[in-house]
Amino acid sequence: MTACAIENGTAGATGAAGDDLPDGPDGPAAPLGAPPVAPAFTIAADGSYAARLALADVAAEASDEGGGAWFVERWTLDGPEPYAVPLPLDQPEEPDSEVLPLADGRVLIRRRVADRHTVSLLYPTGPGTGELPLGAVACPDLTLLPPSPDGVSAYALSAGAHSTCVWQVAGGAFGPEPVAEVPGHCSGGVWLDRAGRMLALDREMPGGGPVKAVAVDLERGGEVTPLLQIAPDSNDRLLLADPGSGLLLLRSDAPGHDRLGWGVLGSCLPVRFPECLRPADVAVTPFAVQPGQVLTPESCAVALRIDGAAGSWVGVWRPAGRRLHQFAAPEGWRAGRGVWARDGVLRLPYADGNVACGVALLEAPVDDGPRVPASAGAGTESGMQPSGVAAPLPVCKPVPLGQAPLTGRMTPG
Repeated sequence: MTACAIENGTAGATGAAGDDLPDGPDGPAAPLGAPPVAPAFTIAADGSYAARLALADVAAEASDEGGGAWFVERWTLDGPEPYAVPLPLDQPEEPDSEVLPLADGRVLIRRRVADRHTVSLLYPTGPGTGELPLGAVACPDLTLLPPSPDGVSAYALSAGAHSTCVWQVAGGAFGPEPVAEVPGHCSGGVWLDRAGRMLALDREMPGGGPVKAVAVDLERGGEVTPLLQIAPDSNDRLLLADPGSGLLLLRSDAPGHDRLGWGVLGSCLPVRFPECLRPADVAVTPFAVQPGQVLTPESCAVALRIDGAAGSWVGVWRPAGRRLHQFAAPEGWRAGRGVWARDGVLRLPYADGNVACGVALLEAPVDDGPRVPASAGAGTESGMQPSGVAAPLPVCKPVPLGQAPLTGRMTPG
């Protein structure tokens, strides 16, 4: 693993390795099957920018009690060297705010104000920060969805008692506006195409029942079609999707307990639940799929966050390889965050006491040849200290579930 970074001299980048929101994705892993937690560190759909809430030290003279103040920080990731740009305003941000970077470098922020949620775009302007208010949504809860693939739009979910509203909060003509009303309680959110039209949501119908992933067509008034129907009473959640290859990563309890599985969008082949994706005493969560593998989903490299008692580290797996490679993560890794390049290099953002904005590079390993213990991975070769000890590699025997077809065809219904 190699790394590129800038030192702590970045203007305004006063946060340290633990700057992210408490109890978020950079903290302990959520229980298996639990709804995903809104990210404290978000990477744009094209990997060009990232954004987070960072913590700055505030002198006692500047506040009643002193301590820390939250502010928005944008990371530029697609240049020759990563760097961070602080976007503070006159007042500090609340720690429950959400941020989302757009492809043009602006950062969307959602704030709770009394019984409504305001949405604005922040951008650097000279020595200060510009803010463009977009409007407000009056609802008890509003959660930003992952960045739209088009790079200019942003969406959010508002769940009610009997239905869930999908809001377009940026990229529209008149500020925040509802674009779909989906019966049931929805969570999650995975984009199925490059245009930002087809959205997968994990839905529980009113009155209870299993959670099933459905596809929502935002250009046809929120038309809903089934996406995952593995077993009648199983909870089937979609975690990741790659539009180019059709590879889907999912979590289901159809095998009897929560397992990670994979399938192909539109395929009638069974979902597979590889044994190598359930090592003992750890939680495994996929967070990025290698792009550019058109029509070859089995060759896509998948990056996984592995959480155990010793901390968090990185896993890499391919469906065709049937093997989980494990690597020590760079110190200060924004755990569960990263983006693949088409050439098979995984970019892992991190920040520690010496580096304010860094990206570690991990080349996807090949699946041939003898196994190498995870403790001899690239984390020590790069000179960076691991944030967790990798667990031993288990024997991998993929177990197809023949009675669990993946029904992912987008048919009107």
